[in-house]
Amino acid sequence: MTLIGRTRARAVETIGLDSPDNRNALSAALVGELADALADCAEDDEVRAVVLTHSGNTFSAGADLRDPLHPDALVGLLRQIVELPKPVVARVTGHVRAGGLGLLAACDIAAASHQATFAFTEVRIGVAPAVISLPLLSRTDPRALARYYLTGERFDAAEAARTGLVTAAGDDVDAVLEPVLDGLRRSSPQALAETKRLLTARVLEAFDRDAAGLTALSARLFASAQAREGMTAFLERRDPEWAV
Repeated sequence: MTLIGRTRARAVETIGLDSPDNRNALSAALVGELADALADCAEDDEVRAVVLTHSGNTFSAGADLRDPLHPDALVGLLRQIVELPKPVVARVTGHVRAGGLGLLAACDIAAASHQATFAFTEVRIGVAPAVISLPLLSRTDPRALARYYLTGERFDAAEAARTGLVTAAGDDVDAVLEPVLDGLRRSSPQALAETKRLLTARVLEAFDRDAAGLTALSARLFASAQAREGMTAFLERRDPEWAV
């Protein structure tokens, strides 16, 4: 069973996360299929830009707690999006949690409907938003990140736009994206690739400098007793033992 849907219209490839039964959680299988689809787009001269979207009411719930993804695999996927020589545009109409926010930050442009909600839920299960910080820290308001990283609070699309997590929000996400995709279709492939290279240079510096340390931090935290309690509590739909 495929976990990724693909369509193309006027040189824009739409890749949809299509595992709604587990809220498009980042399993090894889904990440592998997404990475393959992105690699195909990178090599295809007929693709001018990529839209990353989803089926169901959740863009991505983050890590698949029943089958955790190794942090190296997530680092590889995020870097692949950042380095892709075609612009990658996120289209969000549902909820985004934890690792799913890393996907958004890796994209060049992101648009969300007002139905979308966002939360860095890692602290609620005993871990930290480590690997996803690679694209997030250089693209998002630091004061906002401090609040939402530390509290795990849910916030809406307007706040996501205010803090730079998404580019724009609106009632109709496709209406928001219409001028964006029109602009990309009118742009030279060479110019898009080189302009993206300029825009992502600082993000890639963070990957080169910090990826190994953040990968080790993520692995250590996920193996900890508090993370085991936090994940068990989440799956059992109860408060963890430290909640007061």
